[in-house]
Amino acid sequence: MLTLLLLVILAALVFEFINGFHDTANSIATVVATKVLTPTQAVVLAAATNLFGALSGTAVAKTISSGLVDTSLVAISSEVLICALVGAIIWNLITWALGLPSSSSHALIGGLCGAALAAGHNDFDVLIWSKTADVWTENKGLLWKVLIPMVSSPIAGFSLGIVIMGALMAVISGMNSLGGALARSVRPKWINVAFGKAQLVSAGYMGFAHGTNDAQKTMGIIALSLFTANSAGTLDQLPAWAEFLRPDGGEKDIDTWIVLTCALVMAMGTAIGGWRIIKTLGHKMVKLHPINGFAAETSSATILLTAAHFGMPVSTTHSISTAIMGVGYAKNPHALKHSVIERIVWAWILTIPAAGGLAWGMVSLLLLFR
Repeated sequence: MLTLLLLVILAALVFEFINGFHDTANSIATVVATKVLTPTQAVVLAAATNLFGALSGTAVAKTISSGLVDTSLVAISSEVLICALVGAIIWNLITWALGLPSSSSHALIGGLCGAALAAGHNDFDVLIWSKTADVWTENKGLLWKVLIPMVSSPIAGFSLGIVIMGALMAVISGMNSLGGALARSVRPKWINVAFGKAQLVSAGYMGFAHGTNDAQKTMGIIALSLFTANSAGTLDQLPAWAEFLRPDGGEKDIDTWIVLTCALVMAMGTAIGGWRIIKTLGHKMVKLHPINGFAAETSSATILLTAAHFGMPVSTTHSISTAIMGVGYAKNPHALKHSVIERIVWAWILTIPAAGGLAWGMVSLLLLFR
């Protein structure tokens, strides 16, 4: 059983590594597309800021470990968690190979829910749909933490992208109308220079926000596996070298070694990069300049940090993609390439059922041959 538990942790870290080059590509696509940073420089910036973001809190990790599946109704064994992770990994690799910026967050959630559903003999009560507490931040379940944010975060990303880009364009237009030195300072050349420097800040902000949300999802899976193993007595007779696996607290507690390991692995994955997805986001949807990249990154990062505060495992992909769409729309409604957007939207729609279906099928096969 200890071997299976270690396999869960290994599979979770593999997912985290893949998440690093899959989703982090989304977070640095704009700064590469605008040529403010080279791909290598952007990866270094993203790896560092992701690391700091991952170490900044555990609200999202607690949602994954205790807010989506009712562990009192279904046994989340190591085998079940391995199937959940493999389902998410397979879907991530498929979309990465196709250059589609799908959501690793939703792939993991879909895999976890699909595996738990199969383990619970297709009893939908094993999934926590909605639990409302007195304080809004304590609400949990798929409705509050997944479904509502899945719809609201893309809308917010698109809207905030329009607002921020519109505000910047209004300021530039106003300075132009005043003439003189002010008008000269907002010529295209100087705007690109100024926002090229500003985008270094917004890109770092985006990387930090990505770390606060995405790195924590794998932390939650590892914490869930250790809590379940501890409750089942698997950790009662641990060898001395494995004592670190014993949870310090309950289901909602995320041990320090988990946080550090996941943060470092995601940073390593980030260093690999994901240039297929960068090409889709940074070049195929709409042509970007530094001012557009600044607006998109600022919009997306603000949404991610807000969601992380409430423990919502939202999609970095959704927020940055829709922010880019919003910025592009504010710039020129006809500049958006709708065929590319349609492919991305389909990837969003299919992610949870696809990853969930893969995990459900694997667990069902395990139960069939037992």
